[in-house]
Amino acid sequence: MLKIHNSLTKAKQDFIPLTPGQVKIYVCGMTVYDYCHLGHARVLVVFDSVVRWFKAIGFDVTYVRNVTDIDDKIIKRALDNNEPFETLTKRYIAAMEKDSAALGVMEPSYEPRATDFVEKMVAMIATLIEKKLAYAASNGDVYFSVHSFSGYGKLSGKSLADLRAGERVEIDQYKKDPLDFVLWKAAKPDEPYWDSPWGKGRPGWHIECSAMSEHYLGHHFDIHGGGQDLQFPHHENEIAQSEGAHEHTFVNYWMHNGFVRIDNEKMSKSLGNFFTVREILKSYQAEVVRFFILRAQYRSPLNYADQHLTDAKHALDRLYTALKNHTITNDEIDWKSEPAQLFMNAMNDDFNTPEAVAVLFDLASEVNKTGSLQAATLLKQLGGILGLLQQNPQGYLQQSVVPGDDVLFTPDDIEEMIQQRLNARKNGDYGKADTIRKTLSGAGIVLEDGPNGTTWRR
Repeated sequence: MLKIHNSLTKAKQDFIPLTPGQVKIYVCGMTVYDYCHLGHARVLVVFDSVVRWFKAIGFDVTYVRNVTDIDDKIIKRALDNNEPFETLTKRYIAAMEKDSAALGVMEPSYEPRATDFVEKMVAMIATLIEKKLAYAASNGDVYFSVHSFSGYGKLSGKSLADLRAGERVEIDQYKKDPLDFVLWKAAKPDEPYWDSPWGKGRPGWHIECSAMSEHYLGHHFDIHGGGQDLQFPHHENEIAQSEGAHEHTFVNYWMHNGFVRIDNEKMSKSLGNFFTVREILKSYQAEVVRFFILRAQYRSPLNYADQHLTDAKHALDRLYTALKNHTITNDEIDWKSEPAQLFMNAMNDDFNTPEAVAVLFDLASEVNKTGSLQAATLLKQLGGILGLLQQNPQGYLQQSVVPGDDVLFTPDDIEEMIQQRLNARKNGDYGKADTIRKTLSGAGIVLEDGPNGTTWRR
């Protein structure tokens, strides 16, 4: 039985889908005003692994991951750049898609953009006003009345009393209560806008996910996910909007991945301590970055450092090295085997990828000790469920450590030097053979002699 840690109940629970054999998942995606950083990459990879596991165990998955293509940050960046906001978002959506593909992230079933669903957001806001859960202010804004929704705070564990006593809340003379949040923003000069019953404006951030998830997944669905930073207020506000509008449960299971941290401080653009995915991929292969993310349990903090990525590179090298001498066919996974059972138990325990990865290393050790084709096959199959180990092993091991870097010796150079070394050894010139090996070693090239000849890796 698959268990999921539910942020709503603060406990692991058996996963019972609303419809047997089907799972509906919504994940808050990127706000596209800049390049994706490693925190965004973690969201992409974590929920990609969740979707992959559901598919591996036979579920029909509908996966929705939205794009926020209109908000304050986007408008400000576009104004600063003196360009239309659509031009800005188009550029960063393309960059996001490129980063996502590099990291081996499968495309979601649907990837809606907020600007395509403004009409649906307006309709939901009208419903909330009708139910007296929201109100139009004299300045053209529309606010959700937090005190009118009795369940507010159940996801974050925050009570209204605690919020009023301990939180800094922006003072707004148009709000009935400082805790109320905006559903519709009246347009300011030079800002993009849409028409609405309350005047020209644009939706607030929180309402977009309520509207888009409802469109694709219905009023009530299985799993809603995102980064830990979205738990409050974004996801709390989504619950208030959706359950307020429809008067029943919105989502059964809430999942939140942990922060990426730099020097024990959360990585974020506001703190200026972030690394973009494209920057990291200049120094590390994309699969290494994916492996680095999956080596940590998704709810735990992920501590970023170059050394940690280098360690991940060496670890992934060991797995590929175990596969390099085997020709593997795409047979069905033998789920009755002990390693496959251990892998399944790990993934069914709240998607425990570190334990699943440990099974891969056990299989690699068996391959290295016994040369077992069966173990090598299972290693590649189970790795594939995590989006790993699907490259040609020799090709992976012969890639430059830094993608795109100029290298001292090309593959053709290396093969020629290997042949020169072989000829030297045949002629008894072991000094020359050793010099060639040392020259290659100094350039980061490892030669490995075996019964089938000499292979190499970087």
